[in-house]
Amino acid sequence: MGLMLVAFAAPAWAQQEDDQTPAFDRPGLGFAASVLPAGGVALELGLPAYERDRDDAGTRTTEYGTDLRLRVGLGANFELQAFGSPWNRLREAPRNAPSTTTRGAGDAGLALKFALPLDSERHAVALLASSSFDTGSRDFSEGGTQYQLGASYEYTFNDRWTGALYGNATRGAGEDAFEWSPSLSLAVSDNVSAYIEAGFTHTDGEPSTSVAGAGLTWMPARRVQLDASFDLGLDRNSADLQAGLGVSFYFE
Repeated sequence: MGLMLVAFAAPAWAQQEDDQTPAFDRPGLGFAASVLPAGGVALELGLPAYERDRDDAGTRTTEYGTDLRLRVGLGANFELQAFGSPWNRLREAPRNAPSTTTRGAGDAGLALKFALPLDSERHAVALLASSSFDTGSRDFSEGGTQYQLGASYEYTFNDRWTGALYGNATRGAGEDAFEWSPSLSLAVSDNVSAYIEAGFTHTDGEPSTSVAGAGLTWMPARRVQLDASFDLGLDRNSADLQAGLGVSFYFE
């Protein structure tokens, strides 16, 4: 699944307080503008992601994939992350030819996240520097090392509403891209949150893409979050549909 822009930061009810679970980075296509406390560990799993598209020649592609992200709080507003996509399945069905199916792993990488120390309860900003490596199968790899620098800004309007803006620059493996996205989240209850988002991507030498979607999160337990989300393509160059289910765990 291509990297889309969008920002969703954490639900308004998941602020990082002593008696609450820190914000998870999923769902949405951005990340939370906060880090885990020192010694805290979060495991975030996409189970699975789904993408469907049809190109101008009539070829239908359907892709399923898993993704995982391990986050470790380092203290001093820093967090270390490791991420990957261990299993993917891609089916391509041309209009007048037999379909083909391939399976394999995607690329893996490392990231360092830093939350700016702001003297504000309404504003939050975090930076995420990451690098992914050419470890995946041919159909699921970028084909080289990529470097990314992202930023997420959150503004808490009140106890229920939170807005966010996300931006990310990618370079490497023959690609220079910039992505950005606004989002708005609502704390429906103490353990349920909903959000809407839009994302826009510009890649040098390729058509720009845009998506819009929404998602839900539910905390069935204090340290566990379930999520469901989708994004629809807004133009002919974007995937028709991207959707996913996920689960995240926090360990102290």
